[in-house]
Amino acid sequence: MTSAEPVRPAVPRAREIKASVLAAFQLVEDARYLGTDRRPRRERVRLMAERAVLDRKLARDLRAS
Repeated sequence: MTSAEPVRPAVPRAREIKASVLAAFQLVEDARYLGTDRRPRRERVRLMAERAVLDRKLARDLRAS
């Protein structure tokens, strides 16, 4: 090796690329399943039921007026 040749990295680049792709994939999967807007099923069902009740009350009040 002469001084004009670049220094070779200690770890091959291919492994760094594979690791970063795997890390990016894991971040996407984590965001999909563990996102901040993800609520337990019971809570989502309760919220939908509350909205249905409010919608029915509003429709009844609008018909009455």
